[in-house]
Amino acid sequence: MALKGRSLFRIGVVVVVAGVLAWNHFHAKDDSLANEPVPATSPKKDEAPAKPRTWQLGSVTLTACELGQPNSGLSTAAWCADFPVPENRDDPHSRIIKLKLAVLRTSAQVPSRDMLVFLAGGPGQAATAEAGTVASVLQPLRAHRDVLLIDQRGTGGSNALTCKDSDEITAKDDEDSDDVGKIRSAAAACLKQISPRADPRYYTTTVAAQDLEDVRKALGSPAFDLIGVSYGTRMAQQYLMHYPDAVRSVVLDSSVPNTLALGESFAQTLDEALKLQFARCTAEPACKQRFGDPDQTLYQLRDALRANPHPVSFRDPETYRAVKRVLNESSLASVVRMFAYTPPTAALLPMSIDAAAHGDVGPLLGQAKILSGDLSELMGSGMQYSVICSEDADLLTPRPQDEQTILGTKMVDSLKAVCSVWPKGTRPANFHQPLKTDKPVLLLAGQYDPVTPPRYAEEIAKGLPNARVLVLKGQAHSVMAAGCAPKLIKQFVEKLDPRSLDASCLDLLQPTPIFIDFNGSTP
Repeated sequence: MALKGRSLFRIGVVVVVAGVLAWNHFHAKDDSLANEPVPATSPKKDEAPAKPRTWQLGSVTLTACELGQPNSGLSTAAWCADFPVPENRDDPHSRIIKLKLAVLRTSAQVPSRDMLVFLAGGPGQAATAEAGTVASVLQPLRAHRDVLLIDQRGTGGSNALTCKDSDEITAKDDEDSDDVGKIRSAAAACLKQISPRADPRYYTTTVAAQDLEDVRKALGSPAFDLIGVSYGTRMAQQYLMHYPDAVRSVVLDSSVPNTLALGESFAQTLDEALKLQFARCTAEPACKQRFGDPDQTLYQLRDALRANPHPVSFRDPETYRAVKRVLNESSLASVVRMFAYTPPTAALLPMSIDAAAHGDVGPLLGQAKILSGDLSELMGSGMQYSVICSEDADLLTPRPQDEQTILGTKMVDSLKAVCSVWPKGTRPANFHQPLKTDKPVLLLAGQYDPVTPPRYAEEIAKGLPNARVLVLKGQAHSVMAAGCAPKLIKQFVEKLDPRSLDASCLDLLQPTPIFIDFNGSTP
């Protein structure tokens, strides 16, 4: 991924105090409107403007629209509609909220009856914000299939549960970022902001699955080809469990097992991924000579900051203005975790950690400033709190074995602080049961994923007789755009036979070479 600009699938499972990043890739313009007639000249001033172009799909009337990409001037042509649903599905007289849905329309004159559905991550990411990247990654399949994007309730254009001034919750720069009292107070303030327009109890995965089924029926009941990334893989599994007849195939990228309580193993999986990445450096003579053992250096830096957190200055790489931040144990952990999500930034870690250990925090914090730019929609996301507090928090238990890891126990402590004040929805009794289905399922995993390692995909596949796991070498979190993965996804969706896929093209993938200096790796 390029180190600046739009990120692809900014999901990771991101919660409370941790930053997330995925990778930059191409942006393709949807050309589904290209062949429609347009006026040769602009209408005269006294003429009425042309009526919006519409498209009737089932009982849903969609209007031609442009989906903008955050932090970018780019947009993707689509067909959009608002879809009303009851907030409380058990009360027909409850508040009505509108879901934002969009369809990337195929250019085929006779589209396939099945429809691709992209399920975004987070929790808290808006699917429509990823339209450009989704259009590019799924371009091989879009020749004959429409793609459905829905902002899950509580995100994007679907009554987003976004809290303003949520810096205390995200705790990016606070010297008191470990203060659970402040985190609890910030969560209570967030709840007070959104309560007039939403009841957080009804913004869970299970309720969102019901929304998706209502949309499917309204669109004419097409069979769904589900494509979920990170938290979106939980959504895909839950939808499949409740509506198996509606699903034709499933692609799970960076998978979250149903049995997992979100947050419980983040410290462990980050530690494992970092050790694997740093082992690459110690195995390369030039890297080892330049940086020694990056893992050891990281922990020495952590210990120094634990004993002496202090303000530091660096140049903002976007404005070049001097910025002051408190560098402490928590901020170091969040920044390192952010770097680990993508191969190019992970390749910068040994150099950045070494520079920080020698007093130059610019490479580490400057790059983190760029990476954090795409995380604004996830920071302070009440939908994220609704999901985790309703579905996972009561299952989180203290993990003494995590205390000496870089992330430590802060994730679980912070989650419990937030969930002590956050309203909780209903969790079905079978919610955390392993997925069992004979539907065709393709699972993609990154070798160095710091949050959903390959073993998670293998765990899910145990109950799936018609499934296959592909581990992408040198990759980290959210991998469906890497190498020939889009081609393999196309073949899988078309043939519905994961075991027959020739995945040898993935052997060409390699880790990003580790940077020795700002000129790159060794020749």
